[in-house]
Amino acid sequence: MPELIIVTPEKQPGVATIQLNRPKELNALNLQLMGELRDALVELDANTNVRCIVIHGNQRAFAAGADIKQMADKTAIDMLMIDQFSTWDRIRKTRKPIIAAVSGFALGGGCELAMTCDMIIASESAQFGQPEIKIGVMPGAGGTQRLTRAIGKAKAMEMVLTGKFISAVEAERYGLVNRVVADEIYLDEAMKLAATIATMSPVAVMLAKESVNRTYETFLDEGLHFERKNFYLTFASEDQKEGMAAFVEKRAPVFTGK
Repeated sequence: MPELIIVTPEKQPGVATIQLNRPKELNALNLQLMGELRDALVELDANTNVRCIVIHGNQRAFAAGADIKQMADKTAIDMLMIDQFSTWDRIRKTRKPIIAAVSGFALGGGCELAMTCDMIIASESAQFGQPEIKIGVMPGAGGTQRLTRAIGKAKAMEMVLTGKFISAVEAERYGLVNRVVADEIYLDEAMKLAATIATMSPVAVMLAKESVNRTYETFLDEGLHFERKNFYLTFASEDQKEGMAAFVEKRAPVFTGK
C-alpha cells in the first residue's frame, strides 16, 4: 500500500511537516492514514532535532472527513472492537506543539484532527464543519467536545445538529483558528509560526503546552468517553446504515428514526 502521509523531518531548522496524502479522496482519514500519522508523530516527538510539527493537506482539502466506505457496514460492536480512537488518543498525547495548516475542506474527522492540533492557520478558502448528522451519526473523535470548548455551545450546537459549514473568516471570529491568510501563503504562514516556536526552549514549550491544555482537559476525558459511547450507539440504528449507504451511492438519505 502506498504511504498515505509524507513526512519531512526537518523542513526547516527545528520544524517537521506531515502532509496528508490521499488527494483523490480529499485526504479522507482511513485507518491506514491515521495509523501512519500516529506512528510519525511518535517518531517526531522522540526526535530531539524537531521542536514543532506542522500538519497539512493540500490547497483543496486538509481532510474532508473519515473514510465512510470503511464504516458503512459496521455494527456498534464492530466499531467498539476496531477501537480507532486509541490512535486519536495517542496523537493527542504528542508533547511537542502541532500546528494545523488548513486549506479547503476540514470536515468531520478533518475538523476534529485540526482541533486536536494546538493551533490552526487557515487559508481564505478553508471551510470547517461537522456534517456527520447528515449521514445518521455524530462526531466521534472529539468534535462535540473540542468544538464546544472552542466556539461555545450555541454555535457548536448549530454546526453539529445541522451539519453547517463555516468559512475561515467565521472560524477566526469564533476563535477556532489563529488567523486567516491568502491561499497562496497559508502553509508558509504556518511554517513561520512553527519556526518562531522552534527558537524557544523545548522544555519550556513542552511544559507550557501541557499547562495550557490542562485548563480544559481535566474534564475532556470524561466528555470524550461519553461522546464515543453515543457515537458507537449510532451504529445500532437503521438511520446510520441508510445515511452511509446514501453517501456511498451519491443520493439523498431517507431517515426513519429507527
